[in-house]
Amino acid sequence: MRNEAKIMALCGVLAALALVIMAMGTLIPVATFVCPMLCMMILQIVVKTCGSRAAWAWYGAVSILSLLLAPDKEAAAVFVFLGYYPILKPRLDRMKFGWAGKLLLFNGAILLMYWILMNLLGMGEIAAEYAEMGAVLTAVMLILGNVTFFLLDMILGRNWGRKGRG
Repeated sequence: MRNEAKIMALCGVLAALALVIMAMGTLIPVATFVCPMLCMMILQIVVKTCGSRAAWAWYGAVSILSLLLAPDKEAAAVFVFLGYYPILKPRLDRMKFGWAGKLLLFNGAILLMYWILMNLLGMGEIAAEYAEMGAVLTAVMLILGNVTFFLLDMILGRNWGRKGRG
């Protein structure tokens, strides 16, 4: 019972930290993409210390609260559509398709997210922003997103624990 209470307390504190980070998403324009990545790094801590079951609950709670409380809805949507990645990463690392599957997951999630935001939720300002940038710059942003996802995957794959003295 004590261990479960410690896990719940840690998850609660880390969820509060993630919500503070998501709330800061409107301070800097690039934070729309940085804040969800920082929250994914916090989720990695939850996965490593509390297990995947608690991590799924943490992801669900932070996703719902981000959609309700975060001022930057685009950042909250990025977390909803990609925030689960640290939980799935160990399974994806063991699969044969490697990077092709990971990039398919990332691009599929991002394209689906923007399609839902623009077409179903009526966030026309996003469509206008990307139309103003043009097709070439939008493609460059997608390529940079893939590079950033690659770097995030590398960071999440690192073993940050202390090495033994043996």
